[in-house]
Amino acid sequence: MSTSITSKNGNIRMNPPVFYFAASFILVFGLVVIAAPQRAGQWLLAAQNWAANTVGWYYMLAMTLYLVFVVVTALSGYGKIKLGADHDEPEFSYLSWAGMLFAAGISITLFFFCVSEPLTHMLQPPQGEAGTVEAGRQAMQLLFLHWGLHGWGVFAFVGMALAYFAYRHNLPLALRSALYPLIGKRINGPIGYAVDGFGIIATVFGLGADMGFGVLHLNSGLDYLFGIAHTQWVQVMLITLMMGAAIIVAIAGVDKGVRVMSDINMLLACGLLLFVLFAGPTQHLLNTLIQNLGDYLGALPNKSFDVYAYKQPSDWLGNWTVFYWAWWIAWSPFVGLFIARISRGRTIREFVFGVLLIPLGFTLAWMSIFGNSAIDQVLNHGMTALGQSAIDNPSMTLYLLLETYPWSKAVIAVTVFISFVFFVTSADSGTVVLSTLSARGGGPDEDGPNWLRVFWGVMTGLVTSGLLFAGSIDSLKSAVVLTSLPFSLILLAMMWGLHKAFYLESQRQIAQLYSLAPVAASGRGMGGWRQRLSHALHFPSRDEVYRFMESSVRPAIAEVTAVFAEKGLNVATQEDPSHDNVSLEIGHGEERPFIYQVQMRGYFTPSFALAGIGAHELKNRRYYRAEVHLSEGSQDYDLVGYSKEQIINDILDQYERHLQFLHLVR
Repeated sequence: MSTSITSKNGNIRMNPPVFYFAASFILVFGLVVIAAPQRAGQWLLAAQNWAANTVGWYYMLAMTLYLVFVVVTALSGYGKIKLGADHDEPEFSYLSWAGMLFAAGISITLFFFCVSEPLTHMLQPPQGEAGTVEAGRQAMQLLFLHWGLHGWGVFAFVGMALAYFAYRHNLPLALRSALYPLIGKRINGPIGYAVDGFGIIATVFGLGADMGFGVLHLNSGLDYLFGIAHTQWVQVMLITLMMGAAIIVAIAGVDKGVRVMSDINMLLACGLLLFVLFAGPTQHLLNTLIQNLGDYLGALPNKSFDVYAYKQPSDWLGNWTVFYWAWWIAWSPFVGLFIARISRGRTIREFVFGVLLIPLGFTLAWMSIFGNSAIDQVLNHGMTALGQSAIDNPSMTLYLLLETYPWSKAVIAVTVFISFVFFVTSADSGTVVLSTLSARGGGPDEDGPNWLRVFWGVMTGLVTSGLLFAGSIDSLKSAVVLTSLPFSLILLAMMWGLHKAFYLESQRQIAQLYSLAPVAASGRGMGGWRQRLSHALHFPSRDEVYRFMESSVRPAIAEVTAVFAEKGLNVATQEDPSHDNVSLEIGHGEERPFIYQVQMRGYFTPSFALAGIGAHELKNRRYYRAEVHLSEGSQDYDLVGYSKEQIINDILDQYERHLQFLHLVR
């Protein structure tokens, strides 16, 4: 794939084809739904029923393929590949990284579904007798299935694809980059832009569903505490207020304040979980947590493919499992981009298992403790009203459960506050991600322009409001299922592209093993072993290496460039403005270019080489190397001391290896 050691993309700005395609579709959809909500709601429901009955099997198969792909990749030899250059180190410590992954697992929808969903499955099961202990056990299996490994598998897949192509191959941090092994430079044409556009559309509707469930949940909390009416216009006001707050935060960039509030919110959420655990039937909840985990893992292979083909047709699969799979797919660009940005320098193996297991532990514990608390109240304490609320008014069900606990008013008030902060932070992050997906230029760590954040915040609010008017929960589910369908196909193409990229990587490693005469053996240190030893123990300063770059490296690259140009090849050289590196790129049409870069890198001088130097000076003394970098990163050897002819030989050695690589994959 086309790579470049240094990327000078300019300021980040709107990507017109992607923006206009996605924005037009979303705007038209939102206006149609708002103009004719009842008819739109009927159409959406009919379309979802069609999708569930026609392609429900496809959603089940696709989600399982995503999960199997990331697990098999992590366990294979490809698991050692870094999401970045070979010399990159993780930006965050393992503990900090784990903490951020943990935060990624919490959303306002955990509050909406943690009680209402298991009770609904128990009272309206897809198969078996309703309202029994066995139905409750099956309900927790289904709950774990919907919130378990499959969802985090698709997040890990998208995050891995984004990070791999952006950080290891310096392609744009965009969904289309994963198709480079398949379509080459056409990723910057209509096909690539359509991929990004469909990703934005799916993300907007996924966020819209999340915001919709969150608003229903918040409205019920305010109704319980203050008697604020549970109406659509109140919900529109809440959407407007909270999306407005999210947009202000996104524009102001008050990262520190939002981060502090999010940290406090995380502590409050953990505190709420522990309160429900220890104020309720603790022993029973711990037992059921272990039982639920075992049931889930034992039933996972079967449930991954269970489409209830031998049961009377119903809309259960479409309303639940197919919806969830579509929802996870819709959220994958959002969460995938977040986890990609925090994971540069990690191997694919630690990335995949970190993403799969760290957030999953908290999510399943949350679902098990709240879900089994509710099931216990219905089965063992006769709270039939709680079960009926899960069916008739699911957004109120959590508050009715908390009503049975001590200090219920205070606990419910804290729950509403936690939900509000989760709403704002999710909406804030969502607008930033959408602005990035619809922009181009800049570096992988740069976000989209502020006006794009405002626009996508307004669009998400418009879509959420329209879907609530069109039929509340059913319309939210229907829209997600429909808009995720084309994007799920794109994910399969991305999987093919990523697999091909891994294959090319393995062939490049094989090509590097071909025996070629090392430059060091061809004459470095020709002044004898004493000179060789002196060179080995010399740790040059920045100025020395800079002079070496000017006197030997640049002339060598200039001569090679001239000869390759005479051969009719597309040759380009590039220098960093700081003059710390110089690179040579030789194009081969549609095939992968050859990149050779020499880069000055500084290191702390070892103590044995600094005898007699003061402690403070010793601590800060650095030496420099002129290291060779290829497209995959540093090759970990130093050119200082090479003659111009030896540098030319090294370039040719690496070029011959590259030609061998092209031969293997052609």
